[in-house]
Amino acid sequence: MSSENSSTLKSYVDQATGLAQRAIGSLTGDASTKNEGEATRQEGKIENANSHTTAKLGPVTADPNTGATATDHPKRTDGSWDQTLGSAKESLGNLIGNESLRKAGQEQNAAGKQAEAEGQLKDWGEGVKGRVEGGVGKVAAAVTGDEAEEQRYKEVHDTGKVQQRGAEADIQKRA
Repeated sequence: MSSENSSTLKSYVDQATGLAQRAIGSLTGDASTKNEGEATRQEGKIENANSHTTAKLGPVTADPNTGATATDHPKRTDGSWDQTLGSAKESLGNLIGNESLRKAGQEQNAAGKQAEAEGQLKDWGEGVKGRVEGGVGKVAAAVTGDEAEEQRYKEVHDTGKVQQRGAEADIQKRA
């Protein structure tokens, strides 16, 4: 599942949870529950808006200028999905007052964040490696006059660039 889709799902869960909390607060006359529900709903709306501003779709990053693509490390996608499920469990646990479900959700969310960060770091490192390898190889191929090899190394460089920039964009988005 892409980061965008998991953020969208989380936003819908937060909005629904917020509405339910607000309704419970209204029914019971508890202003703090009602206010907490409204805050959760607003956070969900903001997350939904933010999830639709990224150009990245799915586990593939593409450079519109060169057409080069790079596949994201699986930990990025799996981590994002675990964050979404963890947040949903945490919200549901809060809503129904189930402490163990809330805690399990927090733990799954934290594990998802760590896995996604590991995947981003691996992608960034692989991207840097590809850029260096492609740049050096391209120069060496140009010196020997091997145009096919020069083109191959250009593609290695471009793929590395896309991979590095895709990881950097996700890291910046999380910061």
